[in-house]
Amino acid sequence: MELINFIDITPTTAILLILVGFVGGMVSGFIGSGGAFVLTPAMMTLGAPGIVAVASNICHKFPKALVGAVKRNKYGQVDVKLGLVLGLFAEAGVLFGKHVMTDIKNAFGAVGTDLYVSVMFIVTLAIVGGFVFRDYRKLRAMGDDAPETIQLTRLARWVQSVKIPGTMIYSKGAQAEISVLFLVPIGFATGFLASAIAVGGFIGVPAMIYILGVPAIMATATELVIAFIMGLGGTIFYGLEGVVDIRLAMLILLGSLFGIQVGAIGTTYVKDYQVKFTMAVIMLTVLFSRFFYIPGYLGTLGVMEPLPASTVQVLKWTGDGVLALALIVGAWTVLHALFKGIREHKRQHKPHTDIVGVTE
Repeated sequence: MELINFIDITPTTAILLILVGFVGGMVSGFIGSGGAFVLTPAMMTLGAPGIVAVASNICHKFPKALVGAVKRNKYGQVDVKLGLVLGLFAEAGVLFGKHVMTDIKNAFGAVGTDLYVSVMFIVTLAIVGGFVFRDYRKLRAMGDDAPETIQLTRLARWVQSVKIPGTMIYSKGAQAEISVLFLVPIGFATGFLASAIAVGGFIGVPAMIYILGVPAIMATATELVIAFIMGLGGTIFYGLEGVVDIRLAMLILLGSLFGIQVGAIGTTYVKDYQVKFTMAVIMLTVLFSRFFYIPGYLGTLGVMEPLPASTVQVLKWTGDGVLALALIVGAWTVLHALFKGIREHKRQHKPHTDIVGVTE
């Protein structure tokens, strides 16, 4: 079993982590996602092993999720009962996923977790990013005619129609009784994905919308309850393995707490299809960046003939550059939308100082 070493936190590294947290927070506030699909690869780029990046990211998320859940519950947007039940099954998924991750660490060392997390990112972001990009094209084609709410899917209507005695709970979000048996795989899959890449909402939110029939605004709010439960449990599970770097978590949290406010304000000045486009571009760029690290991991593990050190270094620099591009694109998009909206707001509310002529 290889001992996992934490990275050295120099003043430069600390500043970079805060900046990464700020950009990740902006992306999170802008697109309504946790932003971990940016933060986890960024921490790995700065030298954190995959298992440490995931564990530390999970740790930084649950305080934010708690604050967000409490705030949105005041507006009646949280289905607390549904969130708690899904969170319970998600915790089982986190525990199982943690065992998978630690088994890989014990068998193949830190590089094994790097490869595992990278592959999980590539597969997940390819699927989710592809769907988001498809939604962007559909919404852009509709323009102002795009519906504000998503109609109940045929699958959701069927799920709500199934009545299994002894397993039914009432969902305020879906406004219907739903069998717990449908919640088990959704919660478990959400937790497992969170344990692998620190992002569970990619499964939880779409599942609540399209399978359970929960409105989008309530699905994203209820996901915060699930994220809090997963984050708290995941921090404990991974903490017992000694792989939670609290320094990384706190520095990322410091930056993201400010960034998320900026991102949330930026959403008020853009159309929904623009948010979808930004989300798809960032996801697919991050996905592309992880490809450049794979040959180095495979060579280190002996799966393939090791590449020359210079080639591995060039591939790493390329991957770092592509990830930096994703961060820059995300930051520029949010800030551009924010400043453009502020200028437009000032223009519309500019006081008129008409000069009234006096007739003698």
